[in-house]
Amino acid sequence: MHDQPDITADEALQRLVDGNERFLRGESRVAGLSREAMAEMARGQRPFATILGCSDSRVAPELIFDAGLGELFVIRVAGNVLSAEVAGSMQYAVAHLRTPLLVVLGHEGCGAIQAALETKYQNVQQRSRIQLLMESILPVLDGLNPELPPSEQLAWAIESNVRSTVCRILESPEGQARVAEGRVKCVGAVYEIETGQVRFLEAPGRTSG
Repeated sequence: MHDQPDITADEALQRLVDGNERFLRGESRVAGLSREAMAEMARGQRPFATILGCSDSRVAPELIFDAGLGELFVIRVAGNVLSAEVAGSMQYAVAHLRTPLLVVLGHEGCGAIQAALETKYQNVQQRSRIQLLMESILPVLDGLNPELPPSEQLAWAIESNVRSTVCRILESPEGQARVAEGRVKCVGAVYEIETGQVRFLEAPGRTSG
């Protein structure tokens, strides 16, 4: 399907907030789908939001936002980094699936960010493919205060990595065009593994761009 979803970016963001609140209360509503619902889903997808998240097994967007099959277009990669392949997937979500909301979702205790910190400050060399991933994260660490305690360094780096990715998306030619059209909103968020809460870095209801 290529129709514009009947939902605005702010409404989509509120649905994520409400879903995370149900998850926190232990009142998740998502259950199995009927055969009829599965047949309808086979005809096409209409996700209301695109999530760029980390591959960490503890951070499953559909669960923490209490969303069912077909409701979220999820892209997951270690460190929620923005590569050409990820950018292409996001462009597909906006151009073809018409998702009005993009969320860059980081999380507490991110191993990819921790590895980047070890590479920067301890000269730890990762395996070849992992080191390539680190190269995508290291520029974000340039503004980090090395005098901060390790836990604060990690928290700062995780949030800064999310903010940097949001900025790169919004500053891309495609992002600028879609925001100018009023079609897309992009926000960052950090998932707190210990509590289950998603902390949005931009308050719901505000418009990006």
